[in-house]
Amino acid sequence: MKNRFIRGESLIPRGSAARLLIFSVLAAGLVLGMPLAAQSRQDRNIPQNIAEAFRRAGLPVLRQKGPAPDFTLKTPGGASISLAALKGKVVFLNFWATWCGPCRVEMPSMEAVYGELKNRGFEVLAVDVQERAADVQNFLTEFGLSFPSVLDTTGRISRLYNITAFPTTFILDREGNIIIRLVGSINWNTPEMIAAFRTLLDA
Repeated sequence: MKNRFIRGESLIPRGSAARLLIFSVLAAGLVLGMPLAAQSRQDRNIPQNIAEAFRRAGLPVLRQKGPAPDFTLKTPGGASISLAALKGKVVFLNFWATWCGPCRVEMPSMEAVYGELKNRGFEVLAVDVQERAADVQNFLTEFGLSFPSVLDTTGRISRLYNITAFPTTFILDREGNIIIRLVGSINWNTPEMIAAFRTLLDA
């Protein structure tokens, strides 16, 4: 059964009536301006079994994978987390904000997938953009979220990843390459999606 997409909220003042309904799958090199020329075309190909598994879950992969830009940010509690330190895991990288309605809708399903797969090398890293640490921590506590969230207090990392709407999610393979970019909110906790993540974890 395929996912139904929920409206994403654009990065504009929260009082504005303008909102975006976006499902975007773009080549990582175009989205992030990443230098991929040094890689061979074959090296950038996403294995067919992984592509098929995510298509069955209703989530197409990028045409070619590319490296995710590294960053280091702090959690609301002050601990530092770098993306590079997560290499070797499948990473669910999610950009969000507490005021974003679709973010609130999808996060319980993110927590469910995290609980199901974290012991197999699956990591969720939620990047909150330009909000106070106390507000983010209160949100995490209220929703019972156990996956780590870090604070992009200046918005620099969201600009680096060319974020234009919340939520935006990137799926990274164990080598730190982006294979999926999704703008918008979905239910991640489906049998098909769990199976797709398991296929990626086993690659």
